[in-house]
Amino acid sequence: MIDRRYFLAAGTALGILGSRAAAQDEGAGPDLPEKYLPRMVNIPATMNPGEIHVDPNRFALYWTLPEGKAMRYSVGIGRKGLYETGVFRMGAKKEWPSWTPTPDMIEREPEKYKKWEDGMEGGPDNPLGARALYLFDGPRDTYLRIHGTNAPRTIGTAVSNGCARLVNDHIIDLYPKVPLETKVFLYPRFT
Repeated sequence: MIDRRYFLAAGTALGILGSRAAAQDEGAGPDLPEKYLPRMVNIPATMNPGEIHVDPNRFALYWTLPEGKAMRYSVGIGRKGLYETGVFRMGAKKEWPSWTPTPDMIEREPEKYKKWEDGMEGGPDNPLGARALYLFDGPRDTYLRIHGTNAPRTIGTAVSNGCARLVNDHIIDLYPKVPLETKVFLYPRFT
């Protein structure tokens, strides 16, 4: 069982807690700026390999590896009031997933989401992109996702309805590495 001390210690070890967010480059087109490309980083060797850690303050997702390493991916996160923190488990994963906005999304922005209340088939225009990892709290689907996006300009910003998003190429890279039941840590946002 993960307790609060582990959660805080892991966040501190990664340099997550209390960090400042990086501003997104203006005009970032389909090609991401170099700072948003995946890269191998060092982490404390005491961190468990095979976990996902999302740092909303740095717009970063870390896939932890053995020997004090992690692959760092740049992400977009949930906008203010919609980002959730906690420790979750990956309860499902899907390629080219279908998507249905939640009732809360439809209520908040009916002009944008009402037309999709019966769902949207997977594909290039789908908001979940090429792949999605579904976050659960015990047996309950939280409706939080780590997913792809066809909107690369949203990487490094807080614009989503609560999910973490990677560009499609990066979620396609991450997806096969992450087995079901992986622990996912969503750290607090301070900015």
